[in-house]
Amino acid sequence: MDIEEADYVIVGAGTAGCVVASRLTEDADVKVALLEAGGSDMSIWIQLPIGYGRTFFDPKINWMFDTQPIAALGGRSSYWPRGKVLGGSGSINAMVHVRGFPHDFEDWKALGNTGWGWDDVLPFFMRSEDHDLGPSSVHGRGGPQHVTDISGGVHPLCRRFLETGHELGFPVTHDFNGASGEGFGIYSINTRGGWRASTANEYLWPARKRQNLAILKNSQAMRVRIEQGRAVGVVYRQGNVEKTIRARREVILCAGAIGSPHLLQHSGIGDGAVLRQHGIPALHDAPAVGRNLQDHLAVSYFYKTKVPTLNNVLFPLLGKARAAMRYAFDRSGPLSMSVNQAGGFVRGGPDASRPNLQLYFSPVSYTKTPLAARKLLNPDPFAAFLLSFNSCRPTSRGHLQIASPDPFAPPAIFPNYLDTEHDVAEARAGVRLLRSIAHTNPLAEIITEEMIPGPDFASDDSLLEDFRARADTVYHPTSTCMMGPDPATSVVDSQLRVHGVAGLRVIDASIFPTVTSGNANAPTVMVAEKGAAMVRSAARVS
Repeated sequence: MDIEEADYVIVGAGTAGCVVASRLTEDADVKVALLEAGGSDMSIWIQLPIGYGRTFFDPKINWMFDTQPIAALGGRSSYWPRGKVLGGSGSINAMVHVRGFPHDFEDWKALGNTGWGWDDVLPFFMRSEDHDLGPSSVHGRGGPQHVTDISGGVHPLCRRFLETGHELGFPVTHDFNGASGEGFGIYSINTRGGWRASTANEYLWPARKRQNLAILKNSQAMRVRIEQGRAVGVVYRQGNVEKTIRARREVILCAGAIGSPHLLQHSGIGDGAVLRQHGIPALHDAPAVGRNLQDHLAVSYFYKTKVPTLNNVLFPLLGKARAAMRYAFDRSGPLSMSVNQAGGFVRGGPDASRPNLQLYFSPVSYTKTPLAARKLLNPDPFAAFLLSFNSCRPTSRGHLQIASPDPFAPPAIFPNYLDTEHDVAEARAGVRLLRSIAHTNPLAEIITEEMIPGPDFASDDSLLEDFRARADTVYHPTSTCMMGPDPATSVVDSQLRVHGVAGLRVIDASIFPTVTSGNANAPTVMVAEKGAAMVRSAARVS
């Protein structure tokens, strides 16, 4: 499809871009072009909920980024899968639906971002939802994206996990996104009828029939075209052909926490010194582009058990067949869910004023392959489970920047994990908590062995050493086009407009002022809903 002009040109048909395109095209007189570097999401391994383990190393649908070596992790690099497909990372993620806590967004507002407090963002969370729990003061029903309550179908071992939390004095919550989300509980996930409920499925698919929407797949943006301080279009490559599409109103970047700052820098918007180093004219000196990177860093502990786990279901060939038959019959069973079935948001010590540790409980284990390479239908051949945690609100900040004048070359990513004493202290608290959970009944009574890290790691220092050796990303990068009032320290204002460049917005997870307490997909959908409303409001008053 060739299209030379549109009112709005959106770069990236990921989690945010699908939402923005859908909402903008509700206005029939508005023409929208949506550029996506990847292709179709019509793959069984994308649509089957548990199939996401097969997409981690597929270059057809995954950018497959690697970070630079990380000093605090012993010089290891970290593998960062990111979706290169309709639906973006929401087409390859674990589907966990967590908004974060109200105080996350109150913190955003306190940083000078008017209109981004909890009361401001809650209506957009609710607007996006078609929630199993039905309409309430905190949940929506009838919105585009389905939220599934899986509590009735989780593995029985999850109940032991919840009871263990109760024994340790933690609350048990029935809804992490409800009025009281603190404690141990069962995760809600984004599925509908047993299929993945990505924003590509839930927002973009119903909008595809609209005559005012053009979806340009396999079209990778090379740079935003800037004329006299205004974004007027996007230069992109489709196949081997370089093309330009003009934007009558705005260019909107929804390329994610990696793609959006990378594209801005290649467009001449970024730190002038970095741009000049690669021979790119600095059209607008914006030092914060690519800075302030945040992510969640997790580690897993593995335990053998004397009772069956999901390993006993999914490892044997007969078990796989039975699970497949159950899924084919009524779209239920383990193939219809994420392996992250239970978890929690808890305070890791008496001095914590708010939940500061996120827990994951998976009634399945993978000890023979690294985290990113796990094939979820091929677990260990023995009964076992895993426990994981990450700090909810790490304070370390990294950055990313272009590594070449070639717009198709990946950026250099510097996560800068464990750069603060706060983050090191929370790593220490988290590993102590995992051990406490494993040593408490009723979970402890069915554990026969801690396989990893194992009993040789007994002291606090040795457990921290193990954390540094094995911890890795939970795939929640944010904040690289941070929202804030000061152009010297932020990239976009509270209306998500790029400071100093007219006609250009960023609407995706890169605008988070701080990473939220939990999985990043649901708050990204909220940002997209709110950002689209801002764009439509601006059009009405112009």
